[in-house]
Order: sequence, then structure tokens, then C-alpha cells
Amino acid sequence: MAGAVQYPPAAFVAGLPAAGAGSLSPRHLYERNSTVPGCDVDSHSAWYKTAVRSGASARGGSPIRVLLIEDDRKAAKLLGKGLREEGFVVDVALTGEDGEEQAKVNEYDVIVLDWLLPAKDGIAVCRALRAGDVSTPILMLTARDSLADRISGLSTGADDYLTKPFAFAELLARIRALLRRSRLAQPAALRVADLTLDPARRRATRGGVPIALTSTEYAILEVLMRSAGEIVSRTRLVERVWNEASEVLDNLVDVHVSHLRKKIDRGSSAPLIHTVRGFGYQLGPPDAADA
Repeated sequence: MAGAVQYPPAAFVAGLPAAGAGSLSPRHLYERNSTVPGCDVDSHSAWYKTAVRSGASARGGSPIRVLLIEDDRKAAKLLGKGLREEGFVVDVALTGEDGEEQAKVNEYDVIVLDWLLPAKDGIAVCRALRAGDVSTPILMLTARDSLADRISGLSTGADDYLTKPFAFAELLARIRALLRRSRLAQPAALRVADLTLDPARRRATRGGVPIALTSTEYAILEVLMRSAGEIVSRTRLVERVWNEASEVLDNLVDVHVSHLRKKIDRGSSAPLIHTVRGFGYQLGPPDAADA
């Protein structure tokens, strides 16, 4: 077919070992692409986008927040880019200590953790997180493929185990499987007064009437509803809804919340989204906001 994207590019294949492209890890892909003529990341972006989307389509609804703990900067850059192109919000930690701190301070939907980290390795990080009551699903990445190693990784609290080299599509599939499992333990729906949010279907209704929301508006509403009655700061909304690298101004957050408020409270005599000046926002009946 004319104009079709070769997967992978011919120049890339020419430099591959006999095992073939399908068995290479993202780390190997990145390193191979950086050394084979004509195969740098920019020049094969069309192939790259095809490759990372081969496993599943980008998800709708609110962004999923992923913590990637990987000491190899090239591998972390490639994996982070691929996950972001799939619609995930990705924070990267290059050491076990930094990753552990981020996982304890921030809220994540899944953690992708490399076993072979300098100083504090993935096993020690996983053990520390579970001891600290961090229940976020953990996907362990490692070149160790013996049965004893797999048992060791799972026994310390990891929820899944992916051996290197691996295909990016398999990484995506495993992340999404962990997300599906974790959602089984969540309430079927979130409710505040007559406002209902269904995480499984990514739907919001008020008084039984569907509300059309953008992905950003949905993400903001989900954060507010999971913290109903509490004051949610702008900083917390930025951390949960946007990438850590994003420079999000307070007035941009205010604009999105304003649009969300118009949709949620339109035609209702009881507004649910309230601005708490100097602090942030609160979702709940008017009497809760006055308390």
C-alpha cells in the first residue's frame, strides 16, 4: 500500500540481532534507534506512533496517572513518551529513593517499577511502599526471569511482573489489566446529592440527566467527588489532572472549573461546586460549603 508505514523501519531492521525487533525492550529500541543511521527518534516518529498504539487505543475520560521508576534515562524517556501518547499522565523518578518518596506523597493509579535500580532496588522500594500502606498497583520490570525471581518480586507486593525484553504493546496491556483489577474494588458509582459519576462508564449525570464533559472536566469532577466535602486546592487539581511538567496557571484551572460548574449546576437551585477563596474548591450541598 502506497504511503504505508513500515513496522519497524528497514534501517532499523538492518541493525538488529537475529532475535528480531519483536523481542526487543523499549530500552533496546531507543539505544538501537540512536545509533543506526536514519533511525533516530525524530526521523521514525510515524513508525513510533504506529508501534505504541498497536496494543490498544488511547483511553477516554480522565487521565490515568502513572509513576515510572527507571534509572536509565533513555529508557525512561522512551517509555514516558509512549505512555503520554496513549493519554497517560506520567511522572518519572530516576532513583528508588525518589520514586518511593513520590509514591508516598502523590496519588497514582499504577506504578511501573524497574527491579535493577542503583542503591535502593525495586524490591526494596516495593517492600517499603507496602509497609507504608501504599496500595497502588505495581508492575515490576526486570531481566530476571527465573521462577524464584518472579516469586520474590510478587511476594514483596508487586501485582504483576514483566520480563525484559518486552514489547511496548504488552506493557500497555498489563498496565490496563492492573487498572481494571483495581477498579473492581472501587464503588460502582460516586454520588453527591443528585450528582452521579460512574467511573466504569466515564459518565456523569445530575438528576438522571447526562452531562457532556471534556476529558479535563471529567478528571476535575472525579477529583472533587472523591474528596466531596473537602477543600481541594488548585495545586492538587494540577497534580492529579495535568502532567508534572505542565506549566498550568491558576487562572487556567479556574477557567476549566468555571466551565464544569456551568454544566453541573445549570438549571439547579442547589449549586454543588463552590469556590473557597484563597484555598481552592469544594464539592457538596450549599450547607456543606457554609460549614
